[in-house]
Amino acid sequence: MSLSKLFLTEFEQEMTHTRKTIERITDDKFNWRPHEKSFTMGDLATHLANVQTWVNATLDKDEFDMHPKEGEEFIPPKAENKNEVLELFDKNNEEAKQSLTNTSDEKLNENWSLLSGGNTIFTMPKSDVIRSFVLNHIIHHRAQLGVYLRLNDLPVPAIYGPTADEGSI
Repeated sequence: MSLSKLFLTEFEQEMTHTRKTIERITDDKFNWRPHEKSFTMGDLATHLANVQTWVNATLDKDEFDMHPKEGEEFIPPKAENKNEVLELFDKNNEEAKQSLTNTSDEKLNENWSLLSGGNTIFTMPKSDVIRSFVLNHIIHHRAQLGVYLRLNDLPVPAIYGPTADEGSI
C-alpha cells in the first residue's frame, strides 16, 4: 500500500472525529476561553479547520516561511461562528484529501523545511511533516477543544472510546 493511501485513511478518520468535536461548540461560547493566554473556543476551532491547509503547503512546496523577510506574512482565514468554521473545515478537508490522494511516495519522501525570517526551524521528510506537524497537531488541539467543551457543560464526543456524554463510539 502506498504512503499516501495510509495517510489518507488515517487523515479521513481523524478529520471525522475533529469535525464531530467542532460540531459540539455553540455560538454563545464562541468567544469563551479558559485563560487569558488561551485561544477562544472559536479561534481554537478555526485553527483546527485551518491546520488541514498545511497538507497542501507541505506537498506543494519544499518550504514555508512563517515570517518572511520580504512579502506578506500568511494570515489564515478567520471564522465568526460555528457554521463558518464548519464551512472552512469542509473546504480545507476536501482540498487536503485531494492533495493526499494525488501524491506519490517519492514526493512524500522529499524534504520540507519550516522557516521563520529566512532561518530554518526544522527540515524533515514530507511524510513526517504530515504525521507530526499536521495529524498530531490536529489531535492535540482537538483534545484541547474537548476540555473546552467539558468546562462549558457541552457534550464531549466519543472518539477513541466512550465519554461521560456518549457511552459508545
